[in-house]
Amino acid sequence: MNDLSSQRQKLSRRRFLTGAAAAVPGLALLGHNSLIEKAFAASQAGQNNDSFIFPLLGDLHFDRLEHHDMAWMEKEYPNDIRQVQNYSRITAEVLPLLMKTVQGSIQQYRQAGRTVPFVVQLGDFVEGVCGSRELDTKHKNDAIAFVREQQFAVPFLFCKGNHDVTGPGSKETYNEIFLPFLTGEINRLHQQTQAAPVAALNRACFAVRYNNALLAFFDAYNHPDSLEWLEATLAANTAQHVFVMIHPPVTPYGARTTWHLYAREREAAERTRLLELLGKHNAIVLTGHLHKYNLMTRRTSSGRFLQLAVNSVVSRPEGNVDDILEGVASYTPDQIRVEPRFSPNNEDVRRANLSAETPFVDYFEYASAPGYAEIEVRGEQVLMRHYKGATRELWKTRDLSAILKGQPV
Repeated sequence: MNDLSSQRQKLSRRRFLTGAAAAVPGLALLGHNSLIEKAFAASQAGQNNDSFIFPLLGDLHFDRLEHHDMAWMEKEYPNDIRQVQNYSRITAEVLPLLMKTVQGSIQQYRQAGRTVPFVVQLGDFVEGVCGSRELDTKHKNDAIAFVREQQFAVPFLFCKGNHDVTGPGSKETYNEIFLPFLTGEINRLHQQTQAAPVAALNRACFAVRYNNALLAFFDAYNHPDSLEWLEATLAANTAQHVFVMIHPPVTPYGARTTWHLYAREREAAERTRLLELLGKHNAIVLTGHLHKYNLMTRRTSSGRFLQLAVNSVVSRPEGNVDDILEGVASYTPDQIRVEPRFSPNNEDVRRANLSAETPFVDYFEYASAPGYAEIEVRGEQVLMRHYKGATRELWKTRDLSAILKGQPV
């Protein structure tokens, strides 16, 4: 590269970072340029007292080969062996980098006087399919130990994913290991807010209130009364912003359009109740499961809700972005082409599911974009910043509150 090209690249990068930092509070974390630092510091002056930020992690699938009975897997889950090998590699090589990046961002935000009260993870914290209750116990205990090693200095809250309760003894170990851990994390948060401590959780449905936001963690597996719990929780809510953490998506998208919550025909009544409930409360639904990025709004007769999906299974630290779809015109049955080899035997059903949703979708983004996000609640605004892979390279920013209201982006 010649000197002139090098100077142009440096100038271009400086202009981008300086402009981005002025537009998005906290973007100074991308570097230590003095102009960025000044812009970041200046942006704090107008911050609302109830402003806060929380890192948002999608599926992690924490795994180690020694957590699995491979003979059992060969018999019961032979198609998952390669997946377990890959997740174990990611856990060893990339997940520590991702967690270090998140931990560093929390530290820098707090040093800058910003409030970061917790980290949220959207289920499939672990891979599961261990083969025995003993191995699953080690699996979950090692996952918690791994989180504690990160020294986030803030609570780590998560909802239940299907892999968290897959395999012999996994449902029991969720209750015996993960629920007590979550109880402790909620009470750490309540110490911050001077709220009364909670009793030991006996289910994976729980809610926390922080400033002007309610965060409801929904158990999409094993609890038939989760929907009733959510209805009662939202009926009693007085917070301005409602976040609902559900591992599977509520509105189908992409190629795997039979993987959303209440997707079976016999669950149509429950799905209608859920959609109307989310619309009535203009909820922001945070979800994972499909290992894709998705941002969309869905209208109901009661109102509109927003769905944001994040994937934190990061195969490579840089986290490349592919398969981008943008605009409502992209929300058609043809979006299944992003995974052309997925389940060709039920293509008609998957296309029909998308056709049924099309009249109700009025905002849509999709991509294969492994990484993580930050959600910032700033008074009436809710902002999202999405980062690539295990880095602080900003990929996308969105004003979720504006999108939820149907305002131009």
